[in-house]
Amino acid sequence: MLELLGLDAIAEAVYREMLTDPEGGVTELRDRLALPEATVRAALDRLADLTLLRASREQPGTLRPVSPERGLDLLLRRQEEKLARRQQELAASKAAVARALAGYATLRADTPTGGHERLVGLDAIQDKLEELAARLTAEVLAVTPGGAQSAASLAASRPLDEDALLRGVRLRTIYQDSVHDDPETLGYARWMVGLGGEVRTAPVLPPRMLVFDRSTAVVPIDPENTRAGALCTREPGIVASLIALFEQTWETAVPIADDRAAGEETGLSAGERELLRLLSTGLTDDAAAKRLGVSVRTVRRQMAALMERLEAASRFEAGLKTARRGWL
Repeated sequence: MLELLGLDAIAEAVYREMLTDPEGGVTELRDRLALPEATVRAALDRLADLTLLRASREQPGTLRPVSPERGLDLLLRRQEEKLARRQQELAASKAAVARALAGYATLRADTPTGGHERLVGLDAIQDKLEELAARLTAEVLAVTPGGAQSAASLAASRPLDEDALLRGVRLRTIYQDSVHDDPETLGYARWMVGLGGEVRTAPVLPPRMLVFDRSTAVVPIDPENTRAGALCTREPGIVASLIALFEQTWETAVPIADDRAAGEETGLSAGERELLRLLSTGLTDDAAAKRLGVSVRTVRRQMAALMERLEAASRFEAGLKTARRGWL
C-alpha cells in the first residue's frame, strides 16, 4: 500500500518492528523478521533516506523511528510536490510540442490546406489511414485496382480491416477480376468476406480510392504511380463524386464467389468479354493488360484461347466471328 510513497514491503516491515521496539538493533530486527542482515541494513538506509528514521539524541550513533503521523505526512507531501513538478514539466512539454508542430508545419508535405491534405511517402499515407480507421463509425468504400496486391500492402491493411469489421463497420471492396490469378490477394479477399466484409470484382476499375464514413476520401495523387503520394480530402463535392463512381462500379461488379462464372449464352467470363471489347476498340495488348490489371502475357494467352474456341486463324478473323456470334 505504501509503495506509492516509496516505501517497499521490507522497509515497511522494518519500520513497523522499530515502532514496536525502538530499542532493538540490527541483530534483533534480523532475528524477528528472519531476514539477512544485509537486507535489514539496506532497509534502514532506505528509511533514513525517506526521513522515517533520525539520529537518537539519547543514544548517539543509533537511529530512532519518526512517528507514523509525522513520517507518513512528510512522505505524502513529498509525493505531492513531486507530482506538482511533474505537471509543470508536462505542461511545458505540451507547449514545446505545440511550438514544434507549428514550426514543422511549413516544412511538411502532408500539411492540411483547406479541405485537403497532401500525403507524401508510404509512411505518411499509412499514418493517415490508421488515423481515419480509428475514427470509423459506419462504412468504408474501397476500390483496389491492379489485381495482385503486394504482401506489404496486405499486411498493413489486415489489422485495420479486422478492427473495423469486428466493430461492426461495413466494409465494401471492389477488386479487379485478375485478383483470381494471385492466391495471396484472393485469400485476403475471402478472409474479409469471412469476417463479414463485402467483396466484388469487375474487369475494369476506376482509380484506387478509399472513402471513410462518406465524409473523407483518400486517392492517389498520380493514379499511374501510387508511390508519388495521396490526397486526403473532405470536400463534399469531391467526396460525393467519388461515392457516385464507387456505387456505379459496385452495381456492375459481381460478388467474389460468383465473378468467374461464364455467361449462360456466350460461355464468356466477364474478364474475357471485357478483353474482347477493349481490343475491338483498337487498344494494344499492352494497353488492354494495363486496363485489366494483368500482364501482357496473360492477355495474349487469353486471346490465344479465345481464338482456338472461335476456330480463328487470326485476330481479324476472331473479331469477325465474335461479332457474328453477338459476343459483344
